[in-house]
Amino acid sequence: MATGDTQKAKGLTGPSLVEEIGRYFKGDLIVKEDMSLHTTLRIGGPADIFAIPKDVLSLKYLLMYLSEKGIPVTIIGGGSNILISDHGIDGVVISSQSLTRVEIIERADTFSRLFVESGTPLQSLLNISKQEGLSGLEGLVGIPGSLGGAVKGNAGSFGIEIGDVIESIAVMDLKGNISIIEKEEAKFGYRSSGIPEGFVLSVIIRLKRDDPQEVSKRMSIHLEEKRERQPISLWSAGCVFKNPEGVSAGRLIDEAGCKGMRRGDIEVNEKHANFFINKGRGNASDFIALMDEVKARVFTSFGIELEPEIRILGKGC
Repeated sequence: MATGDTQKAKGLTGPSLVEEIGRYFKGDLIVKEDMSLHTTLRIGGPADIFAIPKDVLSLKYLLMYLSEKGIPVTIIGGGSNILISDHGIDGVVISSQSLTRVEIIERADTFSRLFVESGTPLQSLLNISKQEGLSGLEGLVGIPGSLGGAVKGNAGSFGIEIGDVIESIAVMDLKGNISIIEKEEAKFGYRSSGIPEGFVLSVIIRLKRDDPQEVSKRMSIHLEEKRERQPISLWSAGCVFKNPEGVSAGRLIDEAGCKGMRRGDIEVNEKHANFFINKGRGNASDFIALMDEVKARVFTSFGIELEPEIRILGKGC
């Protein structure tokens, strides 16, 4: 289904880009979609075109077409850990939100292996692991977003990282070619991976078999701890900065006197200083200005240069 204006892409003549793509593409194509609707921070200007492929074949066709035409591509999942420019994003933004299949492909006495598509919300995967009595993901409870983004950024909490349970990853590059990346090739690090540029299609994960009640209990304990320490119900992008080696970024920001600092409707959270909250009408410009001010204060106080954990995307960024 194609909706919205049928504007022509830069350098493209004849039928509009939406009309051309729509001949072979199954899914949604929306012109000038407000990206604040698709991020946990509720910030972001319009995408030239926002695409939600219904299946992998449509995604492949779309990427091949955009590559041939030289049209910029941005890939997003659940919209966490990203800040999108107030001016929006050039080209086509592709969302994984329709790719949500989860299948248990092997059940053994001590473990199970699961096939999980990248658009699956991370918390939906945790719910399945709780119901099935599968252990290994409990520390990720409360983390928003989709599996694909969690894998690319090696999301983690309570000493557990998503890379710990991954066996292999299927990736489609920006020309539509598919490759399988084994765990060793993914080079998982702290909030990072060496996964090649492209679209994470699916992941094979291996989880230990356990008592469902024990798995549920551990998740409940971790979630309660997070609720006490983090503003998980408020509009944020998650942790803004990576933790420097051996120290918490939130602690540095707090001790530098930054809690409660504000630019417009963006505020350094009082509960956890490494979360910046959109109080209602926040924008990317104020968010970046607050990041710069916090970084400067931390560097002045401790001589430590904070490194962003969030991705900053779009025009002028």
